Amino acid sequence: MNAMGQAFAVMRMELRRGVSWRSFWVIAMAFAPTVIIAAHAIEDHTHPLEQETLILNGIVQIYYVRFGIFFGCLGVFLRLVRGEVAERTLHYLFLAPLRREALLVGKFLAGVVTTVLVFGTGVLASFLLMYGHFGEGRAFLAHGPGPAHLRLDLLVVGLACLGYGAVFLAFSLLFKNPVVPAVALLLWEGVNGALPAWLKHVSVTFYLKPLFPVELPMKGVLSLFTVVAEPTPVWLAVSGLFSFTFLVVALACWRMRGIEVSYSAD
Repeated sequence: MNAMGQAFAVMRMELRRGVSWRSFWVIAMAFAPTVIIAAHAIEDHTHPLEQETLILNGIVQIYYVRFGIFFGCLGVFLRLVRGEVAERTLHYLFLAPLRREALLVGKFLAGVVTTVLVFGTGVLASFLLMYGHFGEGRAFLAHGPGPAHLRLDLLVVGLACLGYGAVFLAFSLLFKNPVVPAVALLLWEGVNGALPAWLKHVSVTFYLKPLFPVELPMKGVLSLFTVVAEPTPVWLAVSGLFSFTFLVVALACWRMRGIEVSYSAD
């Protein structure tokens, strides 16, 4: 079996493990906005389409991209390798007849599939609930730009899981305490709009900005969470994030080759 075949075999093995009790908080983060939107739909009987659109895009761009997906990927991808160390099972995987790079890529793909499904479903439910409970919103979905907005939102979710997942997987291999660089990354992503142009490229949110279907009118403190960037074609933003992810995963694979199993410090 070649390396890609081994990677897909590892991915299937990881997915068959299912969702553990440690992952339920990730599901809660993914669907928390859905509960809030449901309460909003019941209590608020005035539904201006423009206002509902701004609220939903604020949820996607600020809550999901900046916090929900960030911390969800932090919890999922940090445990892909470190969880095996904590359970003292990593050496069994190293004894199996497969390349370490294939093992890591397979685990990474499983993490991407899991987070994309969880957060993608959360965004889809929030989107349909936001627009589906009043007539103008249903018309927006059926005859307006609603489907195009939904496709872009789901694309943003997928790429965010891909980018953050790669970074946190690399952190788990490069640092003894990956929480510290994760906090630094959160701050880095938050001030991305104030960075020089060449530094903005070393950021996940930089590549997601051109994909947002609606630009939020941020003012004051909330403007810190916006990414000021020159207009970038969608294809360039997508290919840029894929290239960024490839480089980070390649770095993680390089580190995986030289890792030694030692449970004494854990």
